[in-house]
Amino acid sequence: MGADAAPVAILTTFWFIVGGILPWFVPKGNNRGLVQSMLITTAVLCYVFWLCTYLMQMHPFFGPLLENSTLIAANEYWPSK
Repeated sequence: MGADAAPVAILTTFWFIVGGILPWFVPKGNNRGLVQSMLITTAVLCYVFWLCTYLMQMHPFFGPLLENSTLIAANEYWPSK
C-alpha cells in the first residue's frame, strides 16, 4: 500500500495558500494582525491534523484486534479460494 502524491500535493498547496498567501491580502484595519494570525494558525493546525490522519491510515500503529471466535466466524463467512 503506497502513498499517492496527488492528495498530499493538493492539500499542501491549499493550506500553503491559506496560511502563506492570504494573510498578505487582509485589508488594513484594527484587527489585521489578529486575522493574519488566525489564518496562519488555522492553516498550520488543519494541515498538521490532516497530515497526521493521512499518515496514520497509511502506516497504522497496530491492526484490528480480533478475538479467536471472530476470526473463526470471518473465516467461515469468507472462505479462502
